[in-house]
Amino acid sequence: MKTLKILDTTLRDGEQTPGVSLTPEEKLEIARALDDFGVDVIEAGSAMTSPGEQEGIKRIANEGLKAEISSYCRILQADIDTAMKCDVDSIFLVTPTSKLHIKYKLGITRDELLRKTLECIDYCKDHGLVVDLCTEDGSRTEPEFLLKLMGEATEHKIDRYTIADTVGTATPERMNEIFSKLSKKAKIPLGVHCHDDLGMATANTVASVNAGVSMVNVTVNGLGERAGNAPLEEVIMALKEGYGYKFKVDTKKISKLSDLVEKLCRIPVAPNKAIVGENAFTHEAGIHVDGILKKSETYEAINPESVGAKRRFVLGKHVGMKSVKKLLDEQGIEVNDGQAKEIFKHIKFIGDKGKRVTSTDLEAIANSVKGVEVKKVIELDELVAVAGNKFTPTASVKLKINGKEVTESSTGTGPVDAAIKAIEHATRDFPFELTEYHVDSISGGTDALVQVMVKLKSRGRIITSQSAGADIVLASVDALVNGINLIIRKTD
Repeated sequence: MKTLKILDTTLRDGEQTPGVSLTPEEKLEIARALDDFGVDVIEAGSAMTSPGEQEGIKRIANEGLKAEISSYCRILQADIDTAMKCDVDSIFLVTPTSKLHIKYKLGITRDELLRKTLECIDYCKDHGLVVDLCTEDGSRTEPEFLLKLMGEATEHKIDRYTIADTVGTATPERMNEIFSKLSKKAKIPLGVHCHDDLGMATANTVASVNAGVSMVNVTVNGLGERAGNAPLEEVIMALKEGYGYKFKVDTKKISKLSDLVEKLCRIPVAPNKAIVGENAFTHEAGIHVDGILKKSETYEAINPESVGAKRRFVLGKHVGMKSVKKLLDEQGIEVNDGQAKEIFKHIKFIGDKGKRVTSTDLEAIANSVKGVEVKKVIELDELVAVAGNKFTPTASVKLKINGKEVTESSTGTGPVDAAIKAIEHATRDFPFELTEYHVDSISGGTDALVQVMVKLKSRGRIITSQSAGADIVLASVDALVNGINLIIRKTD
């Protein structure tokens, strides 16, 4: 099978996700990771957006990356001039082609559109730029017009021709129809750019590749306008594992890349997200765990290590005895068969109440069954949190760490954030990363009880911990301190 190429648009279309705005430094960090991963083209942004965007694109273009660096441009000479000042290698030249866009968005005729498009192509080529001509709303454009535009643009020396399913309305059959016709006439590589409004961005990209496309447009974690773009991780693994296509990327870096984009873009990845979601390689049901432990292929589509992830087992009402023993082993908790059965009963009881058993819960249950009293390295002595209209949220904590008093304070976006940062400062000698924070109300009223769950990462190990109470700040701090204590015990 042929080797496909990847145009990653996380830094342009992905950044158009509502609520996402990256600094030039953050854009450069993601660009380095994309280049290290092995993508062929990085669409670094749209140079006309702002001076900050121009700075970000120029820094990426001058970083000496292996990937081709591109800027989005409309069919306007001013856009192209601005992009050239950013030292990009190529122009992702976007021209609206559907009757809907030409009439209502541009208010011109198709002949005028063709003229403007070809003039911009000539201008780019006169300045030594690679041109990827992208048809905006191409999936709702008649194939005959797409063929006409491709033919004339090819004569004007475009380098690639991309069809965009701009509002995600296409089906795999529609994309197959378009590219089957284009690929018979194409003398240049074809690209596809899909959105996920109907949940078919990955399927439409796969169908397009099977009909002749050689360059896929994707974003990490499927970020993008509205419902997002075709996700890099899904498209690569679906085409690689499902159809045997090749890429020059290192798929073992997918999880790391996903984590970086999640962190910098501040858009959480859904737990059930394919390939990179927390639950993608997580198992609870006893029958599944039994099969996984015998042969992983029984309940896993791909090996988690192939995308840089790890298999996890969690505890709930569906748990089986083998999961319990596996997790006890992983946490270094030694029990005999009788104790394991008692622990299993406790977990089932808690699971039936609709609750999840965390890492700290499992340790507490095991110690209770074994009659072991655990000494805490870190204990909370005092917590003060202040917030209000005219005050920056501030928190101060007093801890005892190995019997020694430690006091720290911090500010934050709210009292919980300030308190957590204060704990992080006080426990800086115990390296960990707070990767997830989740809170649920477990009763009603103004004095409602809340349950806080945190997930901590330390030296490759994931620890979950929870606490409950009427004070959300205190419950958050307790959950965090419990988790850190478990990390310390597992490290020792």
